[in-house]
Amino acid sequence: MKIALMDSGIGLLAATAAVRRLRPDADLILSSDPASVPWGPRTPEDVTARSLAIAEAAARYGPDALIVACNTASVHALPALRARLEPGVPVIGTVPAIKPAAAGGGPFAIWATPATTGSPYQRGLIREFADGATVTEVPCPGLADAVEHADQAAIDAAIAAAAARTPDDVRAVVLGCTHYELVAERIREAVQQPGRPPLVLHGSAGAVAAQALRRIGELPAPEAPAGGSLTVLLGGQESGLPAPALAYEEGMLLQAVSPAR
Repeated sequence: MKIALMDSGIGLLAATAAVRRLRPDADLILSSDPASVPWGPRTPEDVTARSLAIAEAAARYGPDALIVACNTASVHALPALRARLEPGVPVIGTVPAIKPAAAGGGPFAIWATPATTGSPYQRGLIREFADGATVTEVPCPGLADAVEHADQAAIDAAIAAAAARTPDDVRAVVLGCTHYELVAERIREAVQQPGRPPLVLHGSAGAVAAQALRRIGELPAPEAPAGGSLTVLLGGQESGLPAPALAYEEGMLLQAVSPAR
């Protein structure tokens, strides 16, 4: 079983680690183009072209499914990716976890890139899944880029700025960019208010990993023997995990369990 994941950069690490935990025996292909990060400010046409390029690079390795582990690519490029690769390769997009956040009750916030915040796409998801709930859209300028480069000072500054724009009464935060899941605990610490119930964070990694397995008729098997390979493609060329990936728990897990060949 082979599962490919694509993103502009290391935002795919969270979903990759989720797949590895569900199926330690799966062969994984990670395809990204970190030289082009960030994608948020790019035009939809540019995002689509870049998404197709890195998806086709992964497709050459014969995956059984492709996870689009990027909110921006899912917004702009999912129809083109499915038209190019399906039905041969099922394509699974990433959608912010607004529905489970709304189901939890109470006000919640959506942290996302400035380009996604307030977009027709995000507003449509709010209308569809969170009608009647109190939702605050919080733009997080610079956070994805800081995570991509493992710039710790910039990460702290971007999180602090976004936390200051987050109402004190929120009970949950939706992580609307896959990069943010890599610093989830730092976000929790910044937003959690003393004396209030523990803040709930909603990411997408676990859900898209499980959906990928369902699409190819496989079941989770965390007890399966480890041994799945890891192939890393940067701009279409085989490489090791980029150095910033190893600043995060997910990157260290992948390096320890399945070093890139």
